[in-house]
Amino acid sequence: MMFSTKAEYGVRVMVELARRAGESADGASVVPLAEIAEHDGMPLAYLEHLAARLRKAGLIDSRRGSRGGYMLARPAQQITMAEVVEALEGSIAPIECISQSPDGSIVCSRESDPDHVCLTKLLWTRVRFSIVRTLQETTLADLLEGREAPAPTATRSGRLAVPSGTAAPAAVPPPQSTTQQTAASAA
Repeated sequence: MMFSTKAEYGVRVMVELARRAGESADGASVVPLAEIAEHDGMPLAYLEHLAARLRKAGLIDSRRGSRGGYMLARPAQQITMAEVVEALEGSIAPIECISQSPDGSIVCSRESDPDHVCLTKLLWTRVRFSIVRTLQETTLADLLEGREAPAPTATRSGRLAVPSGTAAPAAVPPPQSTTQQTAASAA
């Protein structure tokens, strides 16, 4: 799965705002987008579009005027990458047919026919949960501090092993199979 330049540039803008906030005495430095665009070689008009989305999501605030610009709406420790990416990209889905329903369950559009069972839904649901969990566990402050989670390695059984001396990633409950979901909804 590849995120678009919306996520890439948006995260870079957020990191720059957080970095500048950390450098200011009051922790609320106002940064013109033109400075970020010039410094990072990104198109200003595109950044303005992204800033509008980030502002609408409550992640950044703006000030008008000759000393205007943007700043974080909350401290960097309180902003997760899941919030940023979802504000810019929308719902996270590894493939088109997988989405999250309003009740939080994962649905496959190919299962609209009651007789059709998607045999790959389990895989794509697990991929989605892994991506979302990583984004939820990574804050803007983590990026500034350069915190890096240890890369898990696959064992011979295909299970992931985390290097010794590090915490294992939080367990994500396996998604229900289509049969389990059907049985649960029928009950």
